[in-house]
Amino acid sequence: MSKIASAFQNGKAFIPFITCGDPDLATTEAVVRAAVANGADLIELGIPFSDPTAEGPVIQGANLRALNGGIKTDHIFEFVKRLRRDIEIPLVFMTYANVVFSYGSEKFLSNCKEAGIDGLILPDLPFEEKGEFADVCKRNGVDLISLIAPTSADRISMIAKEAEGFIYIVSSLGVTGTRSEITTDLGAIVDVVRKNTSVPCAIGFGISTPEQAKKMSGYADGVIVGSAIIKIIAQYGRDAAAPVGEYIGRMKDAIR
Repeated sequence: MSKIASAFQNGKAFIPFITCGDPDLATTEAVVRAAVANGADLIELGIPFSDPTAEGPVIQGANLRALNGGIKTDHIFEFVKRLRRDIEIPLVFMTYANVVFSYGSEKFLSNCKEAGIDGLILPDLPFEEKGEFADVCKRNGVDLISLIAPTSADRISMIAKEAEGFIYIVSSLGVTGTRSEITTDLGAIVDVVRKNTSVPCAIGFGISTPEQAKKMSGYADGVIVGSAIIKIIAQYGRDAAAPVGEYIGRMKDAIR
């Protein structure tokens, strides 16, 4: 059993997304610790990128603030090592293929292994091209996490059969961001996933309220929230840990 599977062992998983270095790594560390203390089961750590094509304006803004603050990928690896002194829940990186390529795939994944990263999400990596990263991920014990979108259609079963860690189900077309309503037929997508794999699935994109989280957790094994958390960090800056923790506590309560 991969370490990621443990996030789904105790009921529905709550998975927050946090951009590393927004506004600085000390704040990111405080926010991560508040998230863990308030019930986060797995954390997605975003490695900032100058052209994050899957992201809406909220997470784009976080990327820019982090990059303008001088954040580098090496800083983030050292940061994860510090977290791993006492934080045991699964941690996954979310970034873009170009970040890994430019760093050097072998070096990037071996550093992931050394730092204690359990999985990697690359939203711009087409399923058909995952072979470029799959072997180096496997050698280093890092799950390459697949995404399934409303447009995946007849490819859902194929993606599910090869999935590892967990499956990230994208709730809506378009980029990340909070949404007032999610209208995708997620039940049908999850049904196909369940028929083809025992790997857990979590729904992300657009979830921001406890009511939405509760509804989405009725379909899947977990929910992922990013933009709503990044908005709190943007609002409170270096004092964001307590309000983020309080928000995560309410979201976790909603899916229990």
